Amino acid sequence: MTAPDTPTHQTEQRNSAAFGFIFVTVLLDLLSFSVIIPVLPKLVIQFQGGDTAGAAHIIGTFGTVWALMQFFCAPILGALSDRFGRRPVILLSNVGLGADFLFMALAPTLGWLFVGRVISGITSSVYPTAGAYIADVTPPDKRAHRFGLLGVAFGIGFIIGPALGGLVGSYNLRAPFWIAGGLSLANALYGYFVLPESLTPDKRATRFSWQRANPVGSLKLLRSHPELSGLAIVGVLYILAHLSLPTMFVLYADYRYGWNERAVGLVLALVGFCAMIVQGGLIGRIVRAFGERRALLGGLVSGAVAFVVYAWAPKGSLFLIGVPIYAFFGLVTPSTQALMSRRVQPHEQGQLQGANASLAGITGVIAPTLFAKLFTMGIHRPTPLPGLPYFAASSLVVVALGVAWGVTRDR
Repeated sequence: MTAPDTPTHQTEQRNSAAFGFIFVTVLLDLLSFSVIIPVLPKLVIQFQGGDTAGAAHIIGTFGTVWALMQFFCAPILGALSDRFGRRPVILLSNVGLGADFLFMALAPTLGWLFVGRVISGITSSVYPTAGAYIADVTPPDKRAHRFGLLGVAFGIGFIIGPALGGLVGSYNLRAPFWIAGGLSLANALYGYFVLPESLTPDKRATRFSWQRANPVGSLKLLRSHPELSGLAIVGVLYILAHLSLPTMFVLYADYRYGWNERAVGLVLALVGFCAMIVQGGLIGRIVRAFGERRALLGGLVSGAVAFVVYAWAPKGSLFLIGVPIYAFFGLVTPSTQALMSRRVQPHEQGQLQGANASLAGITGVIAPTLFAKLFTMGIHRPTPLPGLPYFAASSLVVVALGVAWGVTRDR
């Protein structure tokens, strides 16, 4: 047992405190993003003079541009953190995000609001650097657990954020933007005093290279080892399948089960709650008991089964059976990130996380159109098949399972 006053124990305490800040950073990042979800469409409608159809098109454009900014900027921030350290990138991102939300709170026209969303896509690309920070301060055998805890931060942010935004936005549509800006700036101030640097100068990249930082260049790292490239494919298929749920769930639940807004909200809250239980309380135990490879494969099997349940369930009560099964799909990302982080050097962790975030960004551009078309095809068949998007998602997960089995076989 490590004595309380030994250097090793002190280092563990500092690393735990640093991880606590990173957890709060990701939580506030997601909270500040999700708090404006209920009010942004209504603000756009207001700018459009009440034209809901036109506002829907604009919101779609906003989402696409935001994802494209993530695609281009996430690897740049990751590479900058490899060269100059994680701390300045994380703090500057928080300051930029906070200032941008205040900018959007004051936006006088739709054009200025669009500029704000572009800047938001750039400054909110902090997650890759946060992931690299965790890899810096966490032993390899504990990374899956801590990556899973970041999933808990995502879940909490997406549960609290929309509820808070809807409540405050019912009084003033601009108020959630002020709250989001204040949270981000407060976190930057807090981090300025408590966040230590995780990447020592001797472990940093010798220079910043645009060749490594651009999205295409950052992906070269993933091709440097068969397991990295294979796991990157698994990650893309996982994200694509996962996005079928938030993309189509509201339309699917309304068409097939006649669920109203309250029912939809409660089911999504249940999904988030079950996911937090797995990622926050179970993933560490599962990885310790079975290893990262088996946790990854088990998560993919759970996802494939859950999507089939979602697609098949003729009644809403049967759909709910898939929710706890789907929660174990959350094992995939932490296990994948832990396996990938073992294959790169300390000065490449930011580039790795940036490359993964870049792939996630471009996948986020593809998913809404893909699953919307599948849903339309399903309900217009002679024999309607509204669950077609979820059958397709299950097929994607099965392919990911085959790839994961092959590339991790030697482990």
